[in-house]
Formats: sequence, C-alpha cells, structure tokens
Amino acid sequence: MRIKVCGLTRPQDVEAAVAAGVDALGFVTWPRSPRAVSVDQLRLLVRAVPPFVSVVAVSVSPTSDEVSRWRDAGCSWVQVHGPVPAWPQGCRLLRAISWNHERSSWHPDEGTGEAVLIDAHDPVRHGGTGRQADWARAAQLAALRPVVLAGGLTPETVSEAVRAVRPWAVDVSSGVEEAPGIKSAARIAAFVVAARQQS
Repeated sequence: MRIKVCGLTRPQDVEAAVAAGVDALGFVTWPRSPRAVSVDQLRLLVRAVPPFVSVVAVSVSPTSDEVSRWRDAGCSWVQVHGPVPAWPQGCRLLRAISWNHERSSWHPDEGTGEAVLIDAHDPVRHGGTGRQADWARAAQLAALRPVVLAGGLTPETVSEAVRAVRPWAVDVSSGVEEAPGIKSAARIAAFVVAARQQS
C-alpha cells in the first residue's frame, strides 16, 4: 500500500512523515488554500526529502509555467484539480477527480491507464475538507485503473477504506492534523500502520 501525506508546511512534519515510512509528500501550491506554500518554501521543504520519496505539488487549474517552476523546485509529480494545462516534460501528472450527486467532473475513459486521485466533491476548497469520498464509485474505478483514494481518511477509517476500495494508494491531509497545515507525528505514524495492515 502506497501512502501520501498532503498539505505539509513545516520541516518537522516532512521529517515525521518520512520517518513513518510514507511513499509521497504533497505540498499545496494553490494560494487560496490554508496549507499553501510558496515556491521558495517548497524548495526549502523539498531539501528534507530523501531519495525514493516522491514529491508532489498540489494545485488547482495551474498554468504550464507554474508546473515547470514546481518541477524545477524538486517536484516529480503535480496533482491537478480542474483543467490540465499543456504539460511540460520531466513531471508526472496526477489528475484529481470528484463526484457530486448529479454528475462526474471527469469521465473514466479520459487518460486511460493513468493514475487518478479521487477526493470528496468540493468546488471551493478542492480538497483538505475532511469529507469522505464516494467509496463505492471509487471501488468501481479502482478495478479498472490505479486509484489514489483521498477524502476524509483518518487513522481510524483508513483500514475500512482500503478494504472497501482496494486503492493503489491512499492520501491523507486533515485526518492527521492538529490544525490546517500543522501535522501530528503520532497520527501520521498511526495512519501508516493502519493503512498497511490491510495491504
């Protein structure tokens, strides 16, 4: 089971996540998020990330120039909520999708084979809300392609989520926080243990 901790803003939280054994670290670059970091902050935080741990910039409707800046700052992936720009070389795309009750913001035949992140639907905050994603629909999609399951996961719920969805990876942000952008090392460690018990 691959695990990503998202919304990191402090070096000590990066260190705690790495010590817990996560596979990927997410840094929110969308300025309207309470967890946003600047490009300069991103460069400093990435310095604490060892080899073989993926670094993911997380944004909403970025430009190709922004993606290039995050790549140059050390990100190997960019998680995109909303429209995807012309894609520069040297960086991988993780498309974030969500469903509301009426329609999907994304169609399963798009980008066949690529990994997608499924989050709870929120057209304003675009993640980090603590709301649970649609596990039933996520499980249907996880049977067809790699799925990263996000949306309201916590150390207390991730085992059930993994059993229900069988995702390729899980992603947590608010579920391991003391406040937006301030992580709890103990909750990160508990999340990793609970997620890997079901893999």
